[in-house]
This record gives sequence, structure tokens and C-alpha cells, in this order.
Amino acid sequence: MSLPTLAVLMPGDMGHAVGRVLREHGHCVLTCLEGRSDHTRSMAKAAGLEDAGDLKSLTAKADMILSILPPASALPQAQGVARAMGEAGSTPVYVDCNAISPMLSAKVGAVIERAGASYIDAGIIGLAPGKGGAPRFYVSGADTAPMEALDGKGIQVLPLEGGVGAASGMKMCYAALTKGKWTLQTAVMLTAEQLGLSEVLTREFANSQQGALNSMRERIPRLPADSQRWIGEMEEIAATFSDAGVSSGFHDGAAEIFRILAKTPFASETRESIDADRTMEHSIKVYAEQLRKPAKTT
Repeated sequence: MSLPTLAVLMPGDMGHAVGRVLREHGHCVLTCLEGRSDHTRSMAKAAGLEDAGDLKSLTAKADMILSILPPASALPQAQGVARAMGEAGSTPVYVDCNAISPMLSAKVGAVIERAGASYIDAGIIGLAPGKGGAPRFYVSGADTAPMEALDGKGIQVLPLEGGVGAASGMKMCYAALTKGKWTLQTAVMLTAEQLGLSEVLTREFANSQQGALNSMRERIPRLPADSQRWIGEMEEIAATFSDAGVSSGFHDGAAEIFRILAKTPFASETRESIDADRTMEHSIKVYAEQLRKPAKTT
């Protein structure tokens, strides 16, 4: 019996690596490179993904589609796939693996189900395959069996009770701590820099918060490379907190920190091209320079 044909939209850092390990476990893995950048095309080629050409052809061939892209694109992507399903007369299972709120996941699911397809809510925790242990795909929904069949194929698949929204909620809560902590640390050092206290504060951290300082030195210089796509993730977390009756203010602020970093010269780096020798101290000074620039008026 042949394995299901899978599709990954889009083959970015996480998507192409997920596609690669699924292909290595015997699946035909499709993607759609229409309108995509040269960088994306090169990652898809390196992963051995097959370009279906357009969404209509992809939906006609795929048994299941994994959507892995920035949060702001989650709903438009689902709408495009739903239209393609209608044109192709095919309804593959659709899995939203994006960092979105439970509320947005429900909207995505409604779009897909109106097209006649099954919907699975998913949240990814961990690094892309090949960069650490296998990432964990938390999944929820009416029938998560198609995703559970991929467990152990370079990824872990962990089903959750609670229906659509549970997996997205898990991702939101997890990223609220990890990325939220990184932005808090950056905000602390930015404030100290603005007050002329960054050197003395760093010395105090070395004396009393060595573990935290080590983490800050490792993480703060690397944040700009991901800052643009993490703005939307912080906004989704803020919306999730607000819907749960918890203040959204902290993660609204986290989004603002990422907006600052996205305007720095370092934001043009990729994870592969980050200057590994750049220090936290130098990074904070550059971030502060951006903070001091007057806001553009329209």
C-alpha cells in the first residue's frame, strides 16, 4: 500500500526541513513555488520537494497539506487552498501548523471545512528537523489520525483533547514564555543602555544572574534575523491572552521590540548568515540607535 502524498506550504526554514524528513521516510512531498523567492526555491530543491506548479495541481495530487508559514499568511493561504480545492474537485486533509491563536485557527478551519475538507489544528514546538531533536507537532481536531500516522518520521506528533484550538493554544502558551522572555531581556538591556547603565548592569548580572546573562549573550544578538516574522506571532499571543481574560500588554510590547529589531541592519541576516562573533553589548548599542531614530511621518 502506497504512502499518502503530502504537501508542505511553504518550504521555509521549518517547512523544507519537515518536508525533507517526510520524503526520507518514503512519502512523496509536494510544494508550490509559484511566486516564491530564489532562497525558498533553493531550500525546496535541497529538501527534494516536488514543485506542483500551482495550488490547483497541488490540491489535486496531495492527500494532506501542511501549512507552515508566518501567522499573517495563515488565513489567506487557507482561502487560496480552499479555492484551489473547488477548482480541482479534490479535498485533501488540511493541517494548519502556524503560530496562530485558537480563534484564528477556528477561522482557518471554517474556511477549509466549507470547501469540504477535513481540518487539523497543529502547533510546532522545537527546532527544525536536523537542528536538534525531532520537533513536536501538537495536534487537535475531530480526526487527527492522518497526522498521527506521521509520528516517528522525523517529527513527533502528540494529539490533544479539546478540539480545534487546543494545539494552537499550546503553541501560544509555549512561545509566550520563550520568545516573550527574549524580548523582555532585550527590553531590559535597551532601557539600561538608554540610561547609561548597561555596563554596570551587565557586571551585576555576571555577579548575581550568571545563567540569565549567558542566555542573553547567546540569544539577543540573533533575534533580528527572525524578528519580522515573530511580530505577528506576538500579536497572536496577545490576542490569545486577551481572549482568555489575561492582559495582552506584555506581548503587545514584545511585538514592539521585534518591530525595532526588524528595522536594524542585522534584520537582513538569515539564521545561516548571522555573525556568530557579534556580542550582546554591540547588538544592544545598534538596537538603541534604531530606537533613537525619529519615527517617520506620513
